[in-house]
Amino acid sequence: MKFMSLSDSQSPDPSIYDEVFDAEIDENKLEEIYGRFNTVGHPLFRGHSLSVSDVVVADGKASICQSVGFRDVPFDTTKTHKPDNLMRVVYVEPNKAPYVAEVAHTLEAEQKAVGGYIEVVYPDDNETCIICNEEGKLIGMEGNRRIGDGSSIIAGPFFICGTTEEDFRGLTDSEVDLYMDRFKEPEQISPEEVSADTGCTIIFSM
Repeated sequence: MKFMSLSDSQSPDPSIYDEVFDAEIDENKLEEIYGRFNTVGHPLFRGHSLSVSDVVVADGKASICQSVGFRDVPFDTTKTHKPDNLMRVVYVEPNKAPYVAEVAHTLEAEQKAVGGYIEVVYPDDNETCIICNEEGKLIGMEGNRRIGDGSSIIAGPFFICGTTEEDFRGLTDSEVDLYMDRFKEPEQISPEEVSADTGCTIIFSM
């Protein structure tokens, strides 16, 4: 992506832009979005901090970042570029409804998506899996969803992707529907419940 100054009559060429984020956030005002991506960012964000010539598309409307404020512009997002290694996933955050997102199939991106070392959990079979933070409970992440018979808790954000014999893959339409429905309701999980689900067994040799 190039930095450039556009006059009020110019429109950006979407073919020279990379799509670096397509997910749901709480902020809906441009100034709030600008503030977020220049401070805390987002686990699924693949770009740099927002600056001049970057384009934000929200609620179907595109706005270009200028030296002062934003300006609405025509922008065809289908002409932008994406990495070839993106996986379609269902992303689940604590206290929020799930949504469909994309995660790059690299260890760095997968770790960023869950905020640390990854752990693979198989909820049903070997064709899909949950990727969560291996240390989520230990480092005090917020309880997110219960899995299995309800006795096991996942702490922190996680995503569901498909699997092959040797690798991860993006979800099919039916798999997306399955997990969007399964995790559609946010759950209230107390810190005490998360702590009670944390533990390990140490065996000493004789």
